[in-house]
Amino acid sequence: MPAREKTAAMDMTRGNIVLLLLRFTVPLIIGNLFQMMYNTVDSLVVGNFVGKEALAAVGSTTMIVNILVFFFNGVSIGAGVVISRFYGAHDDRRLHDAVETTILVTLVMGVLFTVIGVGMVHPMLRFMSTPEDVMDAASTYLRIYFLGIMGLLVYNMGSGILRAVGDTRRPLLFLIFTSLVNVILDLLFVIVFHAGIAGVAYATILSQFLSSVMILVLLTRSQDVYRLTWKDLKCDLGILRQIFAIGLPAGIQSVVTAFSNVFVQSYINSFGSACMAGWSCYNKLDTFIMLPMQSMAQAATTFVGQNIGAEKYDRVNRGTVQSMTLTVAITAVIATFLFLFAAPATGLFTSDQEVIRYGAMFLQTNVFFLLFNCINHTLAGALRGRGDSTGPMVIMLFNFVVVRQIYLFILTRFISNTEQWVGFCYPVGWFACCVMEVAYFYLRWGRKRPGSSVAAA
Repeated sequence: MPAREKTAAMDMTRGNIVLLLLRFTVPLIIGNLFQMMYNTVDSLVVGNFVGKEALAAVGSTTMIVNILVFFFNGVSIGAGVVISRFYGAHDDRRLHDAVETTILVTLVMGVLFTVIGVGMVHPMLRFMSTPEDVMDAASTYLRIYFLGIMGLLVYNMGSGILRAVGDTRRPLLFLIFTSLVNVILDLLFVIVFHAGIAGVAYATILSQFLSSVMILVLLTRSQDVYRLTWKDLKCDLGILRQIFAIGLPAGIQSVVTAFSNVFVQSYINSFGSACMAGWSCYNKLDTFIMLPMQSMAQAATTFVGQNIGAEKYDRVNRGTVQSMTLTVAITAVIATFLFLFAAPATGLFTSDQEVIRYGAMFLQTNVFFLLFNCINHTLAGALRGRGDSTGPMVIMLFNFVVVRQIYLFILTRFISNTEQWVGFCYPVGWFACCVMEVAYFYLRWGRKRPGSSVAAA
């Protein structure tokens, strides 16, 4: 069995909690930033060199991509919790089995997602009421994207394995490199080869395949306990059940939320291609603002998982509170900056003044309400680290799906069917979710010893 290398992984069971969280989160934020560049660069290139219809097409496909990708990311959360527990408990044999199981499941799911994704393109675009002037471009982009989705899934799971043992630095280096490759290929295919929206799709999947190859080579050549040994590739049913017990609720939550956002997109589509493009720009910026909370949520999951595995329960609650505090502070600074410079930020994606007006309006209306979402995501991450994935799933689904859709139904039929108030459905869900999740955490865990009834992993 390989030995433990202290240079790559991070033991989060000892040391200053805030410094550990920051050491884990900062590379993760930067890495997630570069990963988001794949689709964002596509938007920048087509918005500036192809046209607003192509920009609307890329934006309108995001929710469909998320339906499959988010489900898989939920599974990767489950794998990360299980691996972080074994790492914290120094159970190297089970950690090795978890890595082999995780990679095998990833390859199988990659094949399934490719087939499902390609097959659902046209029906989903029709379901979203995609306008005819956007339909062909959106179909082309999505089909190519799903043909290459295996690369994205393999990289995400491989980097998830590294994050579970505290290594966020090397996935970051890979993402920086492949993101730069993606930018070069985007410009080459669109400006030089005039391949249009198909060109940016091909650039994206080629870059993602490169990142997946790099992560697999790293895992295969590593001498650490999480080394990938291809001859040992197998599916340990016990570990798989543990992964799905945590990962499936997280994945279902993400899928249903993304599917609910398809309904939101259909409301936006009714206002025309300029509003669609503006909403697309807003969603790109919103995704960047959410980076700290999503990254800190992953940090909280790994931190809590390792410390429960090590039976250091005194650190669990302190880490949960400190991760939420850090996330709110960081997001508040970013939100203030983007509120003040909403129009220039939207203008990065397009020079069309009507699109900029819509994007800036959505951004300024919603941006500060993301502080409630900081608590939602970070607290959910900490709960998953405890093995409680069902609670956050139920709460987030109720508020991000049911509450949001009730709001849209009542608003558009009885109050005011305007672009701004339709876009405000996001803050409504964030606030309601925050109230319920804090109450749930206090009632379910506030009076318990952190490890007293956590799900075994």
